[in-house]
Amino acid sequence: MIDERAIEEHIRGILAALGDDPDREGLRDTPRRVARMYSEVFEGMNYTNHEIAEMFGKTFEDGFEDGSDAEMDADPGRVVVMKDIDMFSYCEHHMALMYDMKATVAYVPGGKVIGLSKIARVCDMVGRRLQLQEKIGKDIADIITEINGSEDVAVTLEACHSCVTARGIKKTNTKTYTAELRGRFRTDPMLQIYIK
Repeated sequence: MIDERAIEEHIRGILAALGDDPDREGLRDTPRRVARMYSEVFEGMNYTNHEIAEMFGKTFEDGFEDGSDAEMDADPGRVVVMKDIDMFSYCEHHMALMYDMKATVAYVPGGKVIGLSKIARVCDMVGRRLQLQEKIGKDIADIITEINGSEDVAVTLEACHSCVTARGIKKTNTKTYTAELRGRFRTDPMLQIYIK
């Protein structure tokens, strides 16, 4: 679990190391505020992927009872796609914000579908960790596969990284795109059109 007291102590030390007075009026409550903020924005660090799958694992029968399992498995037209899921995360290299992040999650139902709000909640919770953008896509795909049982999963992410836009090279319009493609999303052009 996140140790807010330890965060407060360290933030106080950082303020002093920056040459400021942690006891001045504007900074006096900053360590406590930062500790509370970190508990919120890094909440996902409290849970494993398996625990997140259990939290948001609500599924429903997919309603396709008109064909055999083999026909259903072969039909690329049966796909669930959620696009433009807003989220954020923090880069593990600089603890810098990844912002304006949009996720697209797609899967072929394996006899059951995931509650739509649960897909967005999975994305939100996975984002609340220190990590690389590539890992976010992998973790979301792992969780969707665990919940649904389908190996046909795709997760694409688009984000701005403040470690690129606000420091270092300072390229303000730069976006990073990543894709985690599994099963038929790797090879089937009919499925790939849904994630573009």
